[in-house]
Amino acid sequence: MSVAPGNANLTEPAARRPTILVVEDHDDTREMLHMLLERWGGRVVEACNGLEAVEAALRERPQLILMDSRLPFLDGLEATRRIRENGLSDQVKIVALNGSGSPHYHAEALAAGCDDCIEKPFDFDWLRTYCSSILPLMPRGKTISQTSSTPASVYLRV
Repeated sequence: MSVAPGNANLTEPAARRPTILVVEDHDDTREMLHMLLERWGGRVVEACNGLEAVEAALRERPQLILMDSRLPFLDGLEATRRIRENGLSDQVKIVALNGSGSPHYHAEALAAGCDDCIEKPFDFDWLRTYCSSILPLMPRGKTISQTSSTPASVYLRV
């Protein structure tokens, strides 16, 4: 689990940037989300399993949690339940990231305490717009292709 160091390209001090907890057990996916969310103005905290997610959420008090569904030690839904039971009920938005394609997972995620569920794969520009609708990140008018060398057509697949 790590907290991103300050980024010289960001003009806001870390204390004023929204904190986002990325919970993902695949290193490449977690690192890509970390890089993008930081570039978009977030202060990013990482966890690679459900137990770390609960600990990080309670310690860091993020405004947004992107929670993978399948995690070691404690799955994403149980981690969400524990986060909600431990006092982070209204202060944080928890969004489940699901790659299973199960039509029932969305309802299960909402019942566990998630505010929304996103199906993988997703487009990075779409994700930026989605996160900006929840948090004051990068202005909505800019896209990945306008802010980095990452092609806008790249999809996150796991």
